[in-house]
Amino acid sequence: MSEFWRVEEGLTDYPHAIETMQSRVAAIRAGTAAEQVWLVEHPPLYTAGTSARREDLAEPNRFPVFDAGRGGQWTYHGPGQRTGYVMLDLTRAHGSVTARDVRSYVWGLEEWLIRALDRFNVKGERREGRVGIWVADPRTGGEAKIAAIGVRLTRWVSWHGVALNVEPDLSHFSGIVPCGIKQHGVTSLHALGILATMEEADAALMGAWGEVFE
Repeated sequence: MSEFWRVEEGLTDYPHAIETMQSRVAAIRAGTAAEQVWLVEHPPLYTAGTSARREDLAEPNRFPVFDAGRGGQWTYHGPGQRTGYVMLDLTRAHGSVTARDVRSYVWGLEEWLIRALDRFNVKGERREGRVGIWVADPRTGGEAKIAAIGVRLTRWVSWHGVALNVEPDLSHFSGIVPCGIKQHGVTSLHALGILATMEEADAALMGAWGEVFE
């Protein structure tokens, strides 16, 4: 596997992830390190984006809580969820993603997730005014979020990224209002009846990347 893809074994502490991303982003900016997508799993925790409202943290003592510094609101991370930290130099174009264009970059992350889900015959969709990727939820007859997106740019180098629900404990999401949206739930590949392994999810993400960013 090239240096571009880094897959972390076990559970990665969140403060360590932040420090690691900060170092890598600085090195990319300085021209001393290559771009990278870092795939991790975290122990159960809640993170607050820059728009997070404290009243949307319903259970502040349930899991550790961190200020993420990324855009967005509240997000849960935990085992069974693949978090992808995307560190790119956005001063140049990447495939369908144009240079120095935040909207284009977020669109690219959405498209990446949609195409990865398509490999499992899951139809992921965007929703106007709602961040993340949404799917039909047969449990409720409505729709639910299967993947979250939260980004930060430092001098046009991206960090943070996406979180795809493969097999997390969905009850852990009840301690927050995910992304500030109360009227829709969350789901996962396993909850949809697709018993994919984390390795299979990684393969889907890696396979879909080139269709969008290269």
